[in-house]
Amino acid sequence: MASNTLGARLLRRKPVITLIAESEGREGLPAGAPEEGGRSGIHLRRSIGLWQLSAIGIGATIGTGIFFVLTSAVPSAGPAVILSFVIAAVTAGLTALCYAEMASAIPVSGSSYSYAYATLGEGVAFAVGICLLMEYGVSASAIAVSWAEYLNKFFDLAFGFQLPEVLTGAPDDTHWFNLPALLLVAMVCFLLIRGVSESVRVNAAMVAVKLLILLLFVCVALTGFHSGNLTPFMPLGIGGVQVAASSIFFSFIGLDAVSTAGEEVKNPRRTLPMAIIISLVVVTLLYILVALAGIGAQPWQKFKGQEAGLAQILQDITGQSWPAMLFAVGAIVSIFSITLVVIYGQTRILYSMGRDGMLPKRFAELSPRSGTPVWNTIVVGLGVGALAAFVPLRVLADITSLGTLIAFSVVSIGVIVLRRTQPDLPRGFKVPGYPVVPVLSVGFCAYLIRGLHADTFAAGGIALVLAVAVYFGYSIKHSKLERADRPAETDSRVG
Repeated sequence: MASNTLGARLLRRKPVITLIAESEGREGLPAGAPEEGGRSGIHLRRSIGLWQLSAIGIGATIGTGIFFVLTSAVPSAGPAVILSFVIAAVTAGLTALCYAEMASAIPVSGSSYSYAYATLGEGVAFAVGICLLMEYGVSASAIAVSWAEYLNKFFDLAFGFQLPEVLTGAPDDTHWFNLPALLLVAMVCFLLIRGVSESVRVNAAMVAVKLLILLLFVCVALTGFHSGNLTPFMPLGIGGVQVAASSIFFSFIGLDAVSTAGEEVKNPRRTLPMAIIISLVVVTLLYILVALAGIGAQPWQKFKGQEAGLAQILQDITGQSWPAMLFAVGAIVSIFSITLVVIYGQTRILYSMGRDGMLPKRFAELSPRSGTPVWNTIVVGLGVGALAAFVPLRVLADITSLGTLIAFSVVSIGVIVLRRTQPDLPRGFKVPGYPVVPVLSVGFCAYLIRGLHADTFAAGGIALVLAVAVYFGYSIKHSKLERADRPAETDSRVG
């Protein structure tokens, strides 16, 4: 008889074979069962290749922070923000190796939520799922907020006018709400509803534009490089470096976004780990190059409160408007790409939680025509749009970093648990230096969590209270594992 104690229900785990069978649309059948074995209904379609998946990771990561986070990170650390990016990159690198192993072993949607469900139990999985929803929703909102800055910069340089100030920021003494952010979220959701194939093709093209525009910035900014801008290198001490590293860590969210596509990837055991590692290498190199070029081209004190900062640096160096205008166009395209991927990731986590019964099953409903979760995407769009229109940028960035760091820690711990509980499970990739690398990953994540602002933990506490309320009010009673236990309990009482 299945145990019905609270502890047993919180710790019950979903078998990996069940997760994979469900991802193939063969619920209750062994993974890889033949077509004639029957399908449980519409399922996500495997249509994403290695380059497209790598573009998802790069698209969700490059630009997430670099286009606008320097204006908040540089004032915290000074020129030593370069070290902040290195610390964040090392942390992300250690975790990326853990993600690569987990993604190759459990190639399904849901990212670290699904990994936690298979390794640490339902209670932890639900908490991680809420963290991920917070992480993705708030990250998409933070990115959308910055779109208005570069859109205004482009309008100013190209046509000599700007959008009314009251329509380009979160509510305060001078703003009503952020209209461009709302429009961006609406366009992204429309594209995602059309279909995944269309979305990833558009994203891949945008990523190519993004890489070119950032390389342009590096080349031009280096012509205005002054070594004196790097001294004093650490004016605010090592504490400032930690604070900046913590606040920019959300810009590595793309590594998690890759794994949310697990059910829509061709040959996932090979493609997922390769795409994660490719994304990490490309992103880390560009982040450090852009940060170094930007800091060298402009005194660090000027970054505070600077809107469309990278475009402004180009204009100051060249004394002409065209490089800044070109960069602003690239930033507009890039930020669209980032928002597209991050909202995509959130819809897939909601899909997985709905399929598991942790949230209402409507979140797992797919359109017969496009194979996408239409209702799910509309709900996400409404939530993200509201945050982008009405919440300030710094608050959004820090909350996202907290959710990202918690999710990354869980994945690293999950690698250790899965190695011990299912050592023979097929894996397309194994973490080198095990178990040192997963332990170091958790340690680095804990270090960065300590550097977050106090109000971030207050927001995290609110999210945790919400998670507990939803779990005990709905999820624990509607979980598929709960329903699977009930017949066994009934039979034992009859007998």
